[in-house]
Amino acid sequence: MKVIFTQDVRGKGKRGEVKEVPDGYAQNFLIKNGKAKAATSQAMSALQGQQKLEAKKEAAAKAEAVAVKTRLEDDNTVVQIQSKAGEDARLFGSIPSKQIATALEKQYEIKVDKRKIDLPEPIRALGYRNVPVDLYPGVTATIRVHITQQK
Repeated sequence: MKVIFTQDVRGKGKRGEVKEVPDGYAQNFLIKNGKAKAATSQAMSALQGQQKLEAKKEAAAKAEAVAVKTRLEDDNTVVQIQSKAGEDARLFGSIPSKQIATALEKQYEIKVDKRKIDLPEPIRALGYRNVPVDLYPGVTATIRVHITQQK
């Protein structure tokens, strides 16, 4: 029996896939538990429409990520952060990705999730840093962060 998976089923199929499975398994487990539905012509056309809609959303999300990347990599986009530091230019504490995301939003009104900022370890010294930001799979921007001493 051909079914369209509505959820991921481990070892059998992923959401949106159309596969041939045994009749008993389809009726007694997959369809009964709402993990799949029968692959009728009506259900297949609905699936194709849904896939087109998802592809359109993906393209819009990627276009938005590319637009944000161009804004972030503009020549005069430098995120300024002030922090207390000792005489040897080492910070008292550190600058985590959350603080960079907050400063970016305050200074340039660009909202970036802190988890997308790829900071292997927090910044612990004064100066300029290039920080990569993963905006979308395959779209990575580099922002310039300037840490200055708080007066």
